[in-house]
Order: sequence, then structure tokens, then C-alpha cells
Amino acid sequence: MEKYDVIVVGASNAGGFAAAAAAERGKKVLVIEKTGTVEHLYRHWLGGVNTRAQKREGIKINKNELAQYLTAFTQDNVDQKLIWAWINNSAEAMDWLEEKVLQPKGDHLYSETDAHYETLINKAFPTEHHVTSDNKKDDKNYGNYLIEYAKKHGAEFRYKIKLEHLITNKENRVVGVKVKNTQTDEITEIGANDGVILCTGGYGANPALVQKWNPTILKKCCYTQSPRDDGSGIVAAMEVGAAKDDEAASIIFDRGLIPVGTNTKDTYVIDWKNPQYNLGSFMFLKVNLKGERFFNESAPYQFDMNSLMHQPGNIEVLIWNEYNMDHLKDYHTLGCSRVGWPGNKEVPDRKIQNEQKVKDGLVQKANSIKELAIKLHLPKETLVKTVKRYNELAKEGSDDDFGKEKSRLLPIEGAPYYGGWFSGVLLATLDGLHINDHMQVLDENCDPIEGLYAAGNCSGGFFWGSYEDRVPGLTCSHAQTFGRLAGKYIGEE
Repeated sequence: MEKYDVIVVGASNAGGFAAAAAAERGKKVLVIEKTGTVEHLYRHWLGGVNTRAQKREGIKINKNELAQYLTAFTQDNVDQKLIWAWINNSAEAMDWLEEKVLQPKGDHLYSETDAHYETLINKAFPTEHHVTSDNKKDDKNYGNYLIEYAKKHGAEFRYKIKLEHLITNKENRVVGVKVKNTQTDEITEIGANDGVILCTGGYGANPALVQKWNPTILKKCCYTQSPRDDGSGIVAAMEVGAAKDDEAASIIFDRGLIPVGTNTKDTYVIDWKNPQYNLGSFMFLKVNLKGERFFNESAPYQFDMNSLMHQPGNIEVLIWNEYNMDHLKDYHTLGCSRVGWPGNKEVPDRKIQNEQKVKDGLVQKANSIKELAIKLHLPKETLVKTVKRYNELAKEGSDDDFGKEKSRLLPIEGAPYYGGWFSGVLLATLDGLHINDHMQVLDENCDPIEGLYAAGNCSGGFFWGSYEDRVPGLTCSHAQTFGRLAGKYIGEE
């Protein structure tokens, strides 16, 4: 049997950071990855708390305030030690990335200072970072730089190797893995002297597990962008006695543009490529399939999708016009919905994209609200009444119906009018294995399973319910920071 000190299962955000940290300590490290490449999986919205990049911009985040926010957001359905482990260690992980990996390649971390909000539900923190060389665009190749760094320190990477089971000794210590070569179907065993770090992601691409652990996803989402996430790491750990979060967590974006007439009950597309449309995250007028406005559109992405559990078909329909497109920056969106770098497209490019969506038949275009209603399969008179009421509120500058901020209450007057059906896009499930603040996987008695660690979306205890998108980069930073900690701690317990 081949033997290594550390085996890391999964080579993206958590796995790459774990491998680099263990290799820096002189450990003999093997990284196995079931896909053929992972560079594209390294997220370019990175979070951090009081990093060097933030200090350069004069940003100082109040740690207590952020911890209380994250705890309140989850109604304390988390392990607060994990919240603090991220808050206290994310800066070190980001500073290390910048100094050791990025700067030798001519890159640095850009810290976004804007965390604008006006209402309690939209409270935000300036945690966002980007990898860039010129503060004009992201260097999306930094995942390759990280893997290159880990390899230079001795880590070995093998692709198209899938975890089948964990190997334990008589004391139930994890001492290796049983894996399958996905090209040849050959089964082999590999030993691990110090242990195994699971960085295998969630289970969003496994409909059976979604139905078992988080069934409302299948109502909220028509798409998932996580075809790699089959839940194999979580299942393998549970086979050796690991405990898992009892309640679900996920990150869902409100950008799933779907064809008019889609039945969400029969639609769950698992693919990297899907018609995710960034405009879905803008606070336009949103109505249900009855043509009625039903909530305050100025809310976190996932809150938007949660609201659809109480609407017909679990669908929302966005209504906007050219005036709204011209004033996209007035909505002051954050993170990946921000207009222009470091967010997404500038207004002219968004207009081009919008016309392409019209040509594709996904966005409907009309010269009147009645015509738009017909194209969107909505009751004509109801939609006309809804738009009229919305415009009245916009002119008054006060949303007496649902309380949206005046700054985001823009009228919809003048053709052409646009509309589209939207569902959710699942980026990842976030409920996972119980771990302690040293990333050790725990059993039902909250005792560590020796030799087993977890980081990233297969680990739990950090998220609950919906994702905190007003803390930009949190999911990525959670994975990278905890991956680095796992690589530091393994073999030291």
C-alpha cells in the first residue's frame, strides 16, 4: 500500500489551502481530485477580516459586531467557536495568499471598501477582496498559482481519483482511503500516517441526498452550479461514525432565469453552464404568477428565494424597463451583483446582454405592460394595476406597501418593458460534518474521530438556513481559512 503523511480529498479552495499548509510543514502530501481540473473553482470573491489589504485601505472591521451579526443571522444554530475561528484566522490566510502566492506572480489583493446599506435586513460588512494586478480586473488564474506553490513544496496532485471509503484501524482511527480511478474503475487503497482532510464540497449534485437533507432546494432552485458536489465525502465520514448538521444550509442566488412556463417541480438542471442572469439580484419590481407584488424586493439574495415558498409555482417574475437599466448603479448592489469591477458588467455591456437574452427567448420585451403580461403568462389587468401602484409609490418616494428604501424604488414608466421568470440557482449546500475549531471531524458524542479532518462545504457548524451574502466572500474564505487551519493542525493532535 502506498503511504503518505496527509491525504487531502478535493483540490479546490479548501483542498488547495490545506495541501499547501501541510506541505509547508514538510509533510508528504497527496491530493486526490475526482474531476480533471479545479482551477476554475477557485473563487474570485474572497472574504477576510482586518487583512493587510484592508489596512492599506483604512478598513477596520469590528470583530464583535461581525460575530454577533453572523450568530444572529443563523439564530445561533452554529458553533460559535467556528465563527470566531474564521474571524480570527481569515486575515492570516489572506495575508499568506498575497505574500507567498500572489505577489511572486505580480498580483495583490484588492480590498473593496464599499459596504453600503440603509436597512437592517441589508446590513453589510466590507469583507470583500479580489486577486488582481491592476485594480481593473480579476486574475482568475490564481488557483493555478496556489497549486503550483503546493507542488513546489512537495504536494502531489492526482486527478480523476474518487474517494470511495475511508479506511480505519481497530480504534476507528482514520488511516487511509479507498479510491477509484474514474477512467479505469480500478480500486486501490492509500495509507495516511497523520490522517485525511476532507475537502469534498457539498451534495447539491446528488438529488437523492438533496431530497433527504434539504428538500426545499428542489422547490426554490431550477439550477445548480455544483455538478462536482455529490456528497461522497460527507457519506464516507458518516460511515465511520461522523455526525452531520441536523438542519440544512445552502447558498442560493436569485438569478435562475428560466423559460416562461417552466414547471419548477420537474426542473433541476445540474451543470456548470446555466442561464444565470445577474439582473435577478437587482431590486426591480418582482411579482408572482398572479401578477401581484408580494414582498420588499430589497433583501439578501436567498431571502428572495425563501419568499417563493409562499408563492404559486415557487416562481417570481421581474419587471423592468430601459430607465431601470440606465439607473442600475442607483440600486447600489454589492458583491458579485455590483455594477462594474470588482462586481459584474458595466451598464452598456448589461444592455447588450439583456438584448441577447431577449433573442434567446428568456427575457420578454414589449411596448406595453399588457403586451408584456401576455408574453409572461400573467393576468393582464392585475399586472397593469400592480405596475401602476408601484409607480405611484415611486413618485411618492415611500413604499407604504412593503417598505423598500426610496433609493431603490425606481419607477417603471415608458417602453420598452422587459420581464423574465426567475427561480433559484444553488451554488452549494453548506450543512456538513460536525467539526471542532481544529477542523477535526466529530462523532455523535462530539468527540474527535482521530485522523479525520474536514474543511469547506463538506464541513458544518458554520452556516444555517440562508447564506450571509452581505458579508461578501464569506463562503470562499470559510473554505480557504479552514483548509489552511486543517493543514496546519493535522498530525499535531
